[in-house]
Amino acid sequence: MGRTENDTWDLTSSVGATATMVAAGRARATRAALIDDPLAEPLVRAVGIDFFVRWASGELRSEDVDLPDAPWGMQRMTDQQAARTRYIDAFFAAAQHDGTPASIRQVVILASGLDTRGYRLSWADGTTVFEIDVPQVVEFKTTALATLGAVPRADVRGVAVDLRDDWPSALRQAGFRADRPTAWAAEGLFGYLPPDAQDRLLDHITALSADGSRLIAEVFSALQPAESFSAPSTSAGTSTVWTSRLRLWASRRAQRRGGAPGRGRLASGSHTAGPAAGRQRVRAGIRRCPSRPRRPCRPCRPCRPCR
Repeated sequence: MGRTENDTWDLTSSVGATATMVAAGRARATRAALIDDPLAEPLVRAVGIDFFVRWASGELRSEDVDLPDAPWGMQRMTDQQAARTRYIDAFFAAAQHDGTPASIRQVVILASGLDTRGYRLSWADGTTVFEIDVPQVVEFKTTALATLGAVPRADVRGVAVDLRDDWPSALRQAGFRADRPTAWAAEGLFGYLPPDAQDRLLDHITALSADGSRLIAEVFSALQPAESFSAPSTSAGTSTVWTSRLRLWASRRAQRRGGAPGRGRLASGSHTAGPAAGRQRVRAGIRRCPSRPRRPCRPCRPCRPCR
């Protein structure tokens, strides 16, 4: 479900319901001991959507709700949540404990929904976690977690602002320091934004990122896994050129590190900004091949036309 110009929602309708679905997936994955998010199920119960409560609690089975041989369903969604949760949790752990003097103590979670990382992950002393989402979501989660007696493990600050508005100003007003390295997470976000909004978001992130900052993002493509490593995405008739480049870059980076970039239609990756990045866009570094303009290269390895 995409965003429209003036849409509004809460956690039971429209785009907001997907945040509840995601939390239900994390709750289910927690029951299966795939991840550890003990607050996910209580938050789903607090929202009160019966179907998601029954899925989160294990009352519903996959065969009760998913069509046989369907390419997508609640169980696949839950598996996806488990994979990306573990991946992003590891990203934040690495950002804090990379052994450099500039280890990150500032985190921004964009469109945070019912994310509880500020309450369940182990954070280094002095870490501030900024959670950005619309006012209704921030207010609901803050109240629900207080009612549950949840204790934050970092300085968690809710930033109640729509990402279509001037969220950088709201972030600064909440105490964000653009001169300090930041770990950014855009989990389950870009798929809901049109290309121009995706570009604006990346521009803002880049402008707010000091040297040493990192970004982890989830990007979808209609390509099959084997194609994802070598071809740009042209799915859905949209001009999401940056999406294919970011996804391809993330996949190749994961390959070089010996990790798994993701399976099926999903790949996640992180980007570390350094002195050479300056004020370039976060997606900088992937350029078009001079001989094959449709082919993104990073790093450029001479192909047959260039030899």
